[in-house]
Amino acid sequence: MDDNDLDPLIDRADLDGLVRLIDARCTNRDWEGLFRIHQRSRLATQTGRQVWPAATLAEYRLALHATTEWAAQVLAEDSGRFTIGPLTEVIAQNHSWTELSDLLTDGPRRAFVAHERVLRGEIIDAKSVGEVLDVLDIPLILQPWEPAYPMATYSDEGIDAPSPSDNWQHVWTDIEAEEVYEEMIVDDPFVHDALRSLVEPWTSSSQGRAESIVVDGTVIDALGALGIRTCRLTPLTTQEALAWLGWCGSSGGAHGRRRGAALGRFGVWWLLAAIGGFTEEWDEMRQAGVLNQEIGDTARAMHWFRCDDGSRSPYELSLIAQDPDNDISIALFARDAPA
Repeated sequence: MDDNDLDPLIDRADLDGLVRLIDARCTNRDWEGLFRIHQRSRLATQTGRQVWPAATLAEYRLALHATTEWAAQVLAEDSGRFTIGPLTEVIAQNHSWTELSDLLTDGPRRAFVAHERVLRGEIIDAKSVGEVLDVLDIPLILQPWEPAYPMATYSDEGIDAPSPSDNWQHVWTDIEAEEVYEEMIVDDPFVHDALRSLVEPWTSSSQGRAESIVVDGTVIDALGALGIRTCRLTPLTTQEALAWLGWCGSSGGAHGRRRGAALGRFGVWWLLAAIGGFTEEWDEMRQAGVLNQEIGDTARAMHWFRCDDGSRSPYELSLIAQDPDNDISIALFARDAPA
């Protein structure tokens, strides 16, 4: 197929033919031709022709496979709406910040690409990002207390983003919890809102649920307050707990769109700020240069545990964080599963 076939395929909304043409462009590494398919398909959607899947596939393949100059052209603010993950994460998989920085226009997506590249190990000079550096209000360098956050792998077949918890080996302890006194439960809407924000696609785009509880008491008290009577419990390292939270925050759950590792990392920071009780002081602490230290101190001060209550789901969070200095425990539970 050549470009003489493109307009007729679009005119009759022949998606099978357009997909074959996109495959051929990728095989021949004809990125200019692939970009034309993307542009003409997008224009056709404005006249009512239902070829948006072809436009979406073309921009996804460009971001993933094309040379840097062509890949960068699909990062317009309104692109990637229907791709399986954010194009800022897709493009960051195979393109470095060094290659991209001179080609990306100023705006939030420029900063998101920079954050995605940092999570993949690239060292970035903050000055190269520009005025939108603080789009996520977190540093463009992993802190010593942070884990290697789990990364997704994009391909022509889709996305591979398994939970880091899938491969953990644990030593479990059987636990029995009792109902707790109501006065032990702490009303903490900040922790609850931070957890719901972390797994928002699980609950808004699917049938998932998220619940949290804060108690003046032990880990077992937190489980009892959630209504869990019997379960298994195992300790986690800080790195394991934060990696699990980061994976949840980057995931779209069973039916939602993936949000990307950069937003997942931000969700971890925001949840830690909620646990530490200083979300309302976030901006003030950041401007004073103490936010990074306070977030890290909160993460390291907690004792982290994983709970197994017998339920099984591909999208799962079952964390309990215990603050031994203040005798407070926080249970963070979320579930989502395919229908």
